[in-house]
Amino acid sequence: MKRHDGKPIIGTSDDIITMVRWLLIVAGLILAIVVVGGITRLTESGVSIVEWKPVTGALPPLTQGQWQAEFAAYQQTPQYTQINGPAGMTLATYKFIYFWEWVHRLIARVIGLAFAVPLAWFWLRGTIPGGYKPRLLALLALGGLQGAVGWWMVSSGIVNDVKVSHFRLAAHLLVALTTLAGLVWTALDLLALKRGEPRARVPGLGIAALAIVAIQLFYGALLAGLRAGVVAGAGWGSWDAWPLMQGHFFPEGVEAALVPFSDPYFVHWFHRWWAWAAVVVLIMLARRIKAKHRPVSVAIHAAFGTQILLGIFTVWSGVTLWIAVAHQFVGALVLCATVCGVHALGRRPATGRI
Repeated sequence: MKRHDGKPIIGTSDDIITMVRWLLIVAGLILAIVVVGGITRLTESGVSIVEWKPVTGALPPLTQGQWQAEFAAYQQTPQYTQINGPAGMTLATYKFIYFWEWVHRLIARVIGLAFAVPLAWFWLRGTIPGGYKPRLLALLALGGLQGAVGWWMVSSGIVNDVKVSHFRLAAHLLVALTTLAGLVWTALDLLALKRGEPRARVPGLGIAALAIVAIQLFYGALLAGLRAGVVAGAGWGSWDAWPLMQGHFFPEGVEAALVPFSDPYFVHWFHRWWAWAAVVVLIMLARRIKAKHRPVSVAIHAAFGTQILLGIFTVWSGVTLWIAVAHQFVGALVLCATVCGVHALGRRPATGRI
């Protein structure tokens, strides 16, 4: 099997399968950090660790003195002085929120090692197929950027505000999801390489699907950062909370000057109704690939159907933690299913030369 320029492909079929498994394991770790990130946000744990220590921070406090020092640093933040301090936060309560932020950062470290170390190994062995080194380096850079954006986000809630910037939170989540999409797409391209197929293209419908889903994910991140999940009301089966908001189709109290990215009511309203644009384009995508790629078509329908139900249940429950976290997790799965669908749509037949 040769490339389009007649040169042999570097690496055996087994090497390619090993790389695919590696990329999918890293993708799974990103799904895990998306879940823990959701818990961190909902438990207000994000600013519990006020310093970024890439190496020494891998270990949590081990002595009472270390815990007291960490707690004293947290007590200087607006979140403590304005909210948790007056509410009577104890060291035991602080340890709970510290735990979730520490786990979040620990998984981030694991992701970095799980990607960088095997990448160096494949590189040194010379088994990375031609044309894939720049893409893998770009994914590595995205991982580094994710760490930097994460600290940039946390720093916004340490000095001047009781919460992190919702724009920075959105950037943090979207960099992670972009990395996730890149990992899945690259794994699928490598599988196509093993079959002797050219790399998949991104047709017009695929561009539309990815763009619409990206906008939906962006607004979901803004909604989370603004704590806007509760602004519609709550109550199981309450139509005043869903599909209406506080009993209205378009919510009252929208502040025009803050539209469209910073008003909690508008962001919530837009997120819930833009979801139907995503549904339409995903149905179109699934129908286009159904004949040749039925499992992917089913996965797309299952992902967005589950996501819609979880979104409704999140509102009706008053943003119950496990439902809201499941909603964020399945949102990442919707992205994965969309990437698989777009890749399937853009696949080209094997020619024996790549």
